[in-house]
Amino acid sequence: MPGVRLVTDSAADLDPREMAARGVALVHLDVRLGDIGPEVTRQWSPEEFWLQCSKADVLPETSAPSPGAFQEAFLAARDDGADGIVCVTLSSKLSATYQSAATAADAVAGEIPVSVVDSLSVTMGEGLGVISGLEAAESGASLEEVEQAVRTTLANSHVYGTFDTLDNLRKGGRIGGAQAFLGSLLSIKPVIEIRDGVVEPESRQRTRTRSLEYLADKVSQAGPLARLAVMHAAAPDVDTLVSLLARDFDRDKILVTYIGPVIGTHSGPGAVGVCYELASGK
Repeated sequence: MPGVRLVTDSAADLDPREMAARGVALVHLDVRLGDIGPEVTRQWSPEEFWLQCSKADVLPETSAPSPGAFQEAFLAARDDGADGIVCVTLSSKLSATYQSAATAADAVAGEIPVSVVDSLSVTMGEGLGVISGLEAAESGASLEEVEQAVRTTLANSHVYGTFDTLDNLRKGGRIGGAQAFLGSLLSIKPVIEIRDGVVEPESRQRTRTRSLEYLADKVSQAGPLARLAVMHAAAPDVDTLVSLLARDFDRDKILVTYIGPVIGTHSGPGAVGVCYELASGK
């Protein structure tokens, strides 16, 4: 299939079946749950992942894909007739995934042009960039135009979330400025944001209900939106958040997706978040 192709990683929390049908290659990060290795966890749906986590007495762990995994994806796209590739990765400040992709791009430089974009984000903050690039590619845009579509969406996107626990973030070393929340979790529900590629504290809410209302208020106050996504780690109250958001945004246009094993390893169960793209770069 000629044209520009998209490659991304499994931290983007995009539907693998839809992405495969549209020619997007997903390179998997490794996820291990105790004695269960990545060859097994890679086959799990997000629902199965959270079920297995609820039964385990250990926290999951992740590791970045090798440059070889990205190189294989790039060469497969070349062999399928692609003219060029835009690869969008998980934040380089949270994972070595970007570096693996950049190394692979250098290795295939003489065979197919690859632009690697550091999303400086996670989950649908990364995923919305992929979707924008994919739409541009499907319309026949050039490599440079597809990359610019990705970068524009990433620059105009914001990610906020709330957790039931920071144990996963703390154990995984991805807690960033949210370290400030530790020691007070019994009395608050922390709200975090992804800022400049890392996890930072945004506010402290007294109850779970208030944290969901706060997230909905953040979206409402942001202004006109191009896209809106809700991500959750098997959160039983995700529909409550969607209903709150639907007061100001067409419910049918709200993309609801699971936080998958990669980001879920660090968010913990019950996490819920929003990602929105501003319509005019506000």
